[in-house]
Amino acid sequence: MLTDRPDRSRWWRAAAAVPAGALPALAFPAPGLWWFAYVALVPWMLLLRGAASGRQAALEGWLGGAGFILAVHHWLLPSLHVFLLPLAALLGLLWIPWALLVRTLLGGSPGAGRAAAALVLVPAGWLLSELARSWEGLGGPWGLLGASQWQVPAVLRLASVGGVWLAGLLVVAVNCALVLLLAVPAARVPALAGLTGCAVLTGAVWLWAPRPDVSGGLRVAVVQPGVVGGADSVERRFDAGERLTRGLAGQRLDLVVWGESSVGADLATRPDLARRLAALSAEVGAPVLVNVDARRADRPGIYKSSVLVGPGGPTGARYDKMRLVPFGEYVPARSALGWVTSVGKAAGEDRRRGTTPVLMALPGRPAVAVGPLVCFESAFPDMSRRLVRDGAALLVAQSATSTFQDSWAPAQHASLAALRAAETGRPMVHATLTGISAVHGPSGERLGRPLPVTASTAEVYAVPLARGTTLSVRFGDWPVAVALTALTGYGLVLVAGRIRSRLTARLMTEPAPEPTGPPARTARE
Repeated sequence: MLTDRPDRSRWWRAAAAVPAGALPALAFPAPGLWWFAYVALVPWMLLLRGAASGRQAALEGWLGGAGFILAVHHWLLPSLHVFLLPLAALLGLLWIPWALLVRTLLGGSPGAGRAAAALVLVPAGWLLSELARSWEGLGGPWGLLGASQWQVPAVLRLASVGGVWLAGLLVVAVNCALVLLLAVPAARVPALAGLTGCAVLTGAVWLWAPRPDVSGGLRVAVVQPGVVGGADSVERRFDAGERLTRGLAGQRLDLVVWGESSVGADLATRPDLARRLAALSAEVGAPVLVNVDARRADRPGIYKSSVLVGPGGPTGARYDKMRLVPFGEYVPARSALGWVTSVGKAAGEDRRRGTTPVLMALPGRPAVAVGPLVCFESAFPDMSRRLVRDGAALLVAQSATSTFQDSWAPAQHASLAALRAAETGRPMVHATLTGISAVHGPSGERLGRPLPVTASTAEVYAVPLARGTTLSVRFGDWPVAVALTALTGYGLVLVAGRIRSRLTARLMTEPAPEPTGPPARTARE
């Protein structure tokens, strides 16, 4: 019986890794327990530091990573069905290096030096895992740990300096310090110093980081038609958007925004729709930004395109979505994975990609440029940063999450606008078909009331404009570079130490060389 205990312990540890890895999901919307992010990693890290071997830590890191992906993306089940399980297993592999770092740096009884190194390298290792899975082909940067802090003003100020990456480093560093406090009495001094450092950094950034220079504003209306079903849902959705927009007449608007896929036919092939939109623009006195999900008349394939329509019809400003949702809008390696369309709601036909970002000048406000994004493009910090560098004064994300209406997805998606606004110092409008629609100011603060799921309404927001450049826009993903540099330096130290150990061992085990040359003469000779 005694010999069975180690094997049983390994199995129980492996089983515990999955829920331990899933815990951080509670910090994201819809639960929205943002404070929980600062302790959510502790159970998983305590498990990893006690692993009996590197192989066991790797297994628990893999399973915990898979648990995290499943928990944060569980709402994809209606689309992917059982395919979500192998996808989570694949992405979970990205946490193996982090798990090995945790065991190496926090395992046993680390001294002050190793504990201090852990406070830097463990967060850097987590960021490396997030960076790897942020590639569009692996699903993009959805559920980055720093994004759970979207409603915390102090952390949003951090994001203006180093983006969502710096916010994530802070969250993991606090978790790491708590693990040291709980499990390593000898490391309490560096742990307390780490917690103090995190607090000082946040406070310093709050006082020092430049705030957006607010100057002027816009009156922007968001039109949310709500849930529209039936075989003719595309036409009925357009009708609902038209009706709600018409009710905005007389409110001195600068822009009206419709959600993703709000128009189901190319306006070049449906001039009747173009005329109706032009009449709406004339009636409300503002251009209407719609989103066309249809086959293009001028090129093959289906595109999702942001199109600006004025009183004279389409203005010529058009943005074609560049980053598509894997399986939702295209199937990677369709020749091998096309079978997933038979077990879920994966795209039956691949959408086509746009090639370049687009800025749209508002008629009547030529100095104000709008930077459109479509759907989950709002999850990519580099896209909004590029638009602002090019001169965007207002960011707009047109989205549709009706497939996941009763899940956490709408709230998770809407929260991303706060991060993008804080990072760039520009207001952001997140307009959806069925909610949650929301608008955030240039510091990431929420403006007005969000439009809840299922609501069929239109809302007008007073949106402040801002000038200047945040450090995040100016220097880009510098926390990523710092993290990679720290991990590379640590790797070089390990390699150098291993080489030195091998050389020392070799010198100690090799026999001394035998003397060569003629024998020495004695004194008598």
